[in-house]
Amino acid sequence: MPLAVTHIILTIILIDLYRDYLLKSKKYFTLHTVMIGGIASLLPDIDIPIKWLLNSFGFSMEIIIHTGLTHSLLFGLFFLLPALIFLKKKKHDINTYFFVITFAVLFHIFLDYLLNVKEGIMFLWPFTIQTFKSGLLPYNTNIEFFLGLDAVILLLWLWHEEVRHKIKDFI
Repeated sequence: MPLAVTHIILTIILIDLYRDYLLKSKKYFTLHTVMIGGIASLLPDIDIPIKWLLNSFGFSMEIIIHTGLTHSLLFGLFFLLPALIFLKKKKHDINTYFFVITFAVLFHIFLDYLLNVKEGIMFLWPFTIQTFKSGLLPYNTNIEFFLGLDAVILLLWLWHEEVRHKIKDFI
């Protein structure tokens, strides 16, 4: 049950590390692209506000299962199709966005698999509703663990940014 902040920060960190250390050219991979990845990392949880909204209008949506459709590999790979189409059309700025969105969604699903303590993830939905979870954390892991995890991740990232980019120069 990683929190939204965990999904956003870790996705931004991984995308930015890729951008800083592995890319030869940053022409299509701007800081805006990194931000898009952070926002897209929340897409698998879009079922939560949709369910709240529908319930507020009196629609009972038991069919929407939180770790179902939006946490399946099918949902993650859905964003790969436009990326490949735009790549073929040589629209590199747009296809980069879709590749980053695909990564962000799949990474969210992986994090939920790795750190989920209650229900599992339906990776293979709609083919099966079998759930999978890593069992890395005990079932009774409380919210304080995840709040502390967010704090540690943020502090490590700020340290990296200070060492790599001298963020104090911007203050």
